[in-house]
Amino acid sequence: MTTSVLTGFAPHDTNSLRDRFTTWLHQGFARSMVPVAASVITTDTNGLTAGEVKLETRDGPVPAYRAVPEKNGKFPVVLVVQEIFGVHEHIKDVCRRLAKLGYYAIAPDLYYRQGDVTKITDNQEIFAKVVNHVPDSQVMSDLDAAVVFANASGKADTAKLGITGFCWGGRITWTYCVHNPKVRAGVAWYGRLVAPSKAALQPAYPVDLAGVLKVPVRGLYGGQDGSIPLDHVEQMRAALKTAGNTSSEIIVYPDAPHAFYADYRPSFRQEAAEDGWQQMQAWFKQHGVA
Repeated sequence: MTTSVLTGFAPHDTNSLRDRFTTWLHQGFARSMVPVAASVITTDTNGLTAGEVKLETRDGPVPAYRAVPEKNGKFPVVLVVQEIFGVHEHIKDVCRRLAKLGYYAIAPDLYYRQGDVTKITDNQEIFAKVVNHVPDSQVMSDLDAAVVFANASGKADTAKLGITGFCWGGRITWTYCVHNPKVRAGVAWYGRLVAPSKAALQPAYPVDLAGVLKVPVRGLYGGQDGSIPLDHVEQMRAALKTAGNTSSEIIVYPDAPHAFYADYRPSFRQEAAEDGWQQMQAWFKQHGVA
């Protein structure tokens, strides 16, 4: 069986994955983002149950990072969708931040079959070797598996289900809210709205899905984002209006660049990040993810 040069295992060798599962998620930050900015935020695990877990999917196990309050009870669930850099320390920390607020937060490694992007130093290589080969159908199925895992844990109230994602995960947030109408609310951080090109594995972008979107989504975008121009934001707003969708909205921070929430990167903008975090919490509470 052929072994992946990126992961070190055969991607669909279930026994190998189970034997070495605890080493799957990267420790620390993605190599392409080193050195880490001084603004980085680290959230402790005091009062939390946090760490790596295994999701059972239709074609074998998938690793995920899960954080939930340690105390007894069932907690609202938030799916956390990674940036292009995978489930590295920043995404894990976002899970812990949400758990501190009383959520069951879980972030599946949505690229695991295609490769470990946290070890690649060049962003273009990340897309060429991994991201462009990840089917939306696989991502939707793996997120479904995360909901099943949370529900089986006895610690999650999956009737109160939300999703949030960053960059690549921002687009997935819009998409999953169409895929799973049981989601109560989504918050998409600077995810692409318009397809850069046609791709069979990623057949629809948010602007294409506005007419069938029923779940309320709040988009958080930067006015200085070179990868998501403001005319794309206006296209999405127009598509929502044409569809008569008044339950979703987009907030633009005029002076913020792409990845303004990523405190480990130079793109971090504290004011926009803090406001966006508050906007996310308010949106979840407004729509019953609380």
